[in-house]
This record gives sequence, structure tokens and C-alpha cells, in this order.
Amino acid sequence: MKNVSNIENYSDDISNAELVKKSQFGDKSAFEQLVVRHQDLVFSLAYKLTGNREMANDVAQESFIRAWKAIEKFRGDSTFSTWIYRITVNTAWTLRKKAKKHNTLNIEETYEPIVIDEKKDPELVAINSDLSSVLVSALDKIPMDQRIIVELKNIEGRSHKEIAEFLGISVTAAKVRLHRAHQKLRQILEEVER
Repeated sequence: MKNVSNIENYSDDISNAELVKKSQFGDKSAFEQLVVRHQDLVFSLAYKLTGNREMANDVAQESFIRAWKAIEKFRGDSTFSTWIYRITVNTAWTLRKKAKKHNTLNIEETYEPIVIDEKKDPELVAINSDLSSVLVSALDKIPMDQRIIVELKNIEGRSHKEIAEFLGISVTAAKVRLHRAHQKLRQILEEVER
């Protein structure tokens, strides 16, 4: 990348596409603006994929580092949001695989407790807590590519088209993977009920 010596502050009026172009010419402040605009999305996704704030921070940071290193290759076939989303999914997958290989990640210990409004009925709080732990445990037992699709569809409410764009697959493939993931989850949950 070219070294840009005069760093500018960009207004919110400048589009992401313009910021990407400036970033591709080495403008770090333009890329920093992209980070500011997308950091909540990236962290939120990373947290949903890892279930751990510390690991989510690592995934988010690594995702933006990878994006900066690859910004010159960004062709604009999708929006920057979709591109960084894809990078985040891949980064989370890679870091989780590495962590599992090195036995540094204990899935049962990574999920932080879900905060439930204490004003609710105590019985409902207990039921919701039990359901959450069962679902988290079931999600941990399915392959990461299926888990990502379940979380995108069922937790984030993304459409099949959005999921396909985020993961770089066809809409049909997204539907098939989601169906298989739901089948796998159903099997796991039925075993828990027995």
C-alpha cells in the first residue's frame, strides 16, 4: 500500500465505498473510519460465534487486521459490510480451530451467563436459564459451518440471501446447510430429552 502522510478526519457523509477506495491507496484514517463504522457489527458477530468476550475481541481485532492487509484486493463485488462479515466468520472459525487443537478453549467455560431481568418470575428465569444452557451445549456439538448458519438465521434473523452473501455460497447451499444444521440440532436435543 502507498504511504499517505497527511491523515484526514472523514465526516459521516462520506460513503463506505469512498472510504474503501481511499484505504486501497493507503489512507489509514479512511480505514480507521471503516473500523469505527463496523466495529459493533464485527464484535457482535464474533461474540455470537465464540460466546466469549475475550476471544471475540481477538477475533474482531484479527478480522480488521486481515481486512487492512487485504483491502487492496477488495473488488467491490459486495458491500464492505458483507466483506468484513465474511472475514469475521472465517477468522472466528480459524481461531476456534487453533484453540481446540491446542486445548486452550473449554467450550463449557467460554459462555458467559445470560443476563435475565430479575423482575421476571423466578420460575421463568430458571426455565430460560436451563433452556439457554441446553441450546448452547447443543450448538457446540454441531460443526462450526452449521452453527454459523443457525446463528445467522435463528439468532440474528438474517435472510437466506444475506447468509449466502456473508458466507460466499449460493442461496440453495445456505438453505441446505441450514436444514442439515436444524436436523443435527433436533437429534441432539432429542437425545437430551431422553
